[in-house]
Amino acid sequence: MTLTSLQINRPTLWQRIKRQKWLLLMLLPLLVLTIIFSYVPLTGWVMAFTDYHIGAPLFGNPWTGLKQFQRLFSYSNDLTRLLRNTVVINFVSVFNNLACALGLTLLLREVKWKNGAKAVQTVTFFPYFVSAVIAYAIVNGLFSVNSGAINMTLMKAGVIKRGFNLLGSADYSWGLMIIMNLWKHTGYNCVLFMSAAAGIPTDQYESADIDGATRLQKAMYITLPSLLPTACVLLIMNSGWILNSNMDMFMVFQNPTNLETMEVLDMYIYKYGLKLMDYSYATAASIAKTVVSLLMLLIVNKTVDKLNGTGIF
Repeated sequence: MTLTSLQINRPTLWQRIKRQKWLLLMLLPLLVLTIIFSYVPLTGWVMAFTDYHIGAPLFGNPWTGLKQFQRLFSYSNDLTRLLRNTVVINFVSVFNNLACALGLTLLLREVKWKNGAKAVQTVTFFPYFVSAVIAYAIVNGLFSVNSGAINMTLMKAGVIKRGFNLLGSADYSWGLMIIMNLWKHTGYNCVLFMSAAAGIPTDQYESADIDGATRLQKAMYITLPSLLPTACVLLIMNSGWILNSNMDMFMVFQNPTNLETMEVLDMYIYKYGLKLMDYSYATAASIAKTVVSLLMLLIVNKTVDKLNGTGIF
């Protein structure tokens, strides 16, 4: 069969739509909701180019052009500090969360007691559903300077003379938020990896057993390579969120004593948009963050696709 005949027999777009019409109809409600809640609100971006005031019509305000963007980048000290805090915390968290989840998956796959493995997976997945307020209460109960359980234990044992001011010191902010992100998301990512591992053909392990491979060798040469495509997809998806932070977590853990290292872009936008009611400036900052996030997503996707051909698009 020649290439010409293959091109002639290839179904047209309309034929493919008719063939999959029921699947497309099932996707229609999701498409409508996505347009309503994700794309229609983008009309509010016009506020970044106008002098908007609350109560005024969206399209009836004086045009200011790129004034708000010039204002954003003129605050170089604030922008540098915000980008530093946001990128360091989220960048480390993305790689840390994926690496720990991948390691936990490899360990759970080697546990012969399946009920025990399920129990560990459930315990690690549970923090994903814990609210930021409860998370703060747990950390405060453990590391409060005067009454925290861990601080009190270490002081009574003579290990330290004074408790760690984990919640009120700027020195611990980055490490605290990275650990909190790890605590909340490792179990969730592990579930995704375990689902991918369930699809690995068992005959590969059987062939390895015949060849005398150890459990470590099977994990390193069968399980790990099979999970790398999933890890790459998660890396691509998470790369677009490096400038986006877990708002409720930062809102709860942030205070005047650690503001210098705890304030991130989302909190900055929230402050100007909802507290100071400077909607035009907050919208401009949000647009800049969205554009940079989209560029990062495209760059990481292109890089991963060139390295191992597992790009999303």
